[in-house]
Amino acid sequence: MDNATDPGGAGYRRSAGSPRGEARRRELLAKITDDVAENGLVDFSLRRAARAAGTTHKVLLYHFEGAEDLLRQVVAALRERRVGNALAAVAGSSSTLADRVRAAWESLRDEETQLRRVLDQAMGLAMYDPGRYAALGRGASQKYLPTLVSFCPEGWPERRKLEVASMILAALRGFLVNLLIDDDFATAGFEALLRAVEREEAAP
Repeated sequence: MDNATDPGGAGYRRSAGSPRGEARRRELLAKITDDVAENGLVDFSLRRAARAAGTTHKVLLYHFEGAEDLLRQVVAALRERRVGNALAAVAGSSSTLADRVRAAWESLRDEETQLRRVLDQAMGLAMYDPGRYAALGRGASQKYLPTLVSFCPEGWPERRKLEVASMILAALRGFLVNLLIDDDFATAGFEALLRAVEREEAAP
C-alpha cells in the first residue's frame, strides 16, 4: 500500500470494488457500526474506528474515502436498522395509514437508547456544522421518506404521498426530541398528528 502523510490524501490506494474487497469493506463497516452504536459519535476518528475493527487506519483508507465518508456510511447503516425495526412493527398492524404511523412511532419510541442517541448526535452535527456534515442531515430524509411514502394508500397521487410523508417525518422527528424532555408533551402531540392523518386519509 502506498504511503502518504495526509490520511485522506491521494497517496492511499482505494479498494477496486472486487467481491473480496467489498466483503472486507462490509465486515469492517459492521464492526465499526457496532462500536458507534455502543459508544456514540463523540471523538469518532479513523484511529478509533480502526481499533474497533481490529485493523489500522491505513487499511480503512483503502476501503473508505476518509473519516467523513466512513461516518456517513456508519450513520446510514444505523438508519437502516431503525427503518428495519419500524417496518417489522408495521408488518403486524392494520392497513390504515394511521395504524401504520402508530406502529412506526411505537417502534421509534421504544428503540434501544444507544441507537436513538447516535442518530440524534448525527442530526446535531448536521445542524452544528452544516458545511461539513450536511450530508448526515440530507441522508436522514432520503432514508426515511420512501418508507413513509410506502405507508400511504396506493391510490393517492405521488405528490400527495410525498406531502403527507414529509409532514409525518417532520412531526416524528420533533416528538423524538421531546421524548428527552417531556414524555407527556410528545404523546399529546402524536395523538394530534394521528387525528390529522386520519382526516387526510378520509378526505377525497
